[in-house]
Amino acid sequence: MIEQISTGIDAVLPFQVDSLGVRGRLVRIHETAKPLLLADRYPAAVAALLLDTLVLTALLASTIKYDGVFSLQIQGGGPVSLLVADARSDGDLRAYAKYDETALDETLSKTQGLLPHLVGAGHMAFTVDQGPDTERYQGITELTGPTLAESAANYFRLSEQLDTVIISAQNSMSASQSGIAAAALMVQRLPSTEQQIDDAADAWREAAIFAGSVKSDELLDSQLSAEDLLFRLYHESNVRVFTPQPVRYACRCSRKRVTRTLASFPRAEVENMRVDENIAVTCEYCGNEYVFGESDLDALFSEIQT
Repeated sequence: MIEQISTGIDAVLPFQVDSLGVRGRLVRIHETAKPLLLADRYPAAVAALLLDTLVLTALLASTIKYDGVFSLQIQGGGPVSLLVADARSDGDLRAYAKYDETALDETLSKTQGLLPHLVGAGHMAFTVDQGPDTERYQGITELTGPTLAESAANYFRLSEQLDTVIISAQNSMSASQSGIAAAALMVQRLPSTEQQIDDAADAWREAAIFAGSVKSDELLDSQLSAEDLLFRLYHESNVRVFTPQPVRYACRCSRKRVTRTLASFPRAEVENMRVDENIAVTCEYCGNEYVFGESDLDALFSEIQT
């Protein structure tokens, strides 16, 4: 039987199946996705990719121990040229995308909107930044397969020599309802030990098949708890779940941060940013706008001079 722990949506649920020699994570988000979707900031196809990026970031960040920021960046030569998300070690998430609207419309008129068509040839980069006095870790992999989840799994298989299956699903319409907007399931083969189960290869194949059998509507079903979903997949294998890790959407932008950035440029360059007598700086992550008038600039640069 599965160990019952109360979990909600907007959380990462770690689990382990000892008899099959695997560990994993299940992530499902709802409120965390709303800032990306409710303001109609992105077309549906871009929003779907961005949801995938956000939920994969939560998933991957939860697999490592760090004190700082984990970033996931996808770059390509297609209409959606950039997808970025980051996760703080306290569970704060944020994301944004860059895209060419004209090229996107043209591509969607010809295809079903699969990843290779929208993002094109490119790469996925993982970065862990724990502050100025520490060395940054970065891993890079080419975009392969039809989904971001498959590219992330390939990174573990090829770069880390760790058998991995990742399944993700998203439904941007559920952000304005009670459903789950995005979800991801990851299963990884545990390293060999002296107490390794008799047939590790067969056990891994079984675990991977079960993971691959999960349907998108199961991952996105808010009436099906995370524990019950895992029990459906691994009820014969004594799946154990652990303490869930909550996640939330939170941007780190602030007027103070923007002011500090402006102060790093010569005033003449800052003045060239004026539009209608003011300088407006918009955060790419959350869309907040910070407006600076003449008196604000006078105060800013007078402080620098003193």
